[in-house]
Amino acid sequence: MVKLSDREFEDAVQQAIDSIPPRFRAELENIAFFVEDEPSADDLRDGDGYLTEDGDMLGLYDGISLLERADGYGEMGDYPDSIIIFKGPHERLEGTKEEVLEEVRKTVIHEVAHYFGMDEDQVDAMGYA
Repeated sequence: MVKLSDREFEDAVQQAIDSIPPRFRAELENIAFFVEDEPSADDLRDGDGYLTEDGDMLGLYDGISLLERADGYGEMGDYPDSIIIFKGPHERLEGTKEEVLEEVRKTVIHEVAHYFGMDEDQVDAMGYA
């Protein structure tokens, strides 16, 4: 188990966001990124998040992907989509600190891929599942 300070974890999430190629980062609209310690009971029950083999939720995308947005999307002040990255499940992963931080990066990319409309098979084919 690797313990990370809140600052280390938040920095890792920010670095992962910053590592997204500019042409894709420019397309991120009406989306908010959050860091939480653990998924809520609602997240686990209702969410379709990125899970470990043990069923621990690493990240969650909640929103309407770019492929599903209709022409009027945003005209009614739609709530922003959200990507939540969970600290506790990452800390419980086996491996070195560097491996855990790499998994944070993979989780961010995984959830951003859902924003762009990719399904689990497509994300897996890219090596982010």
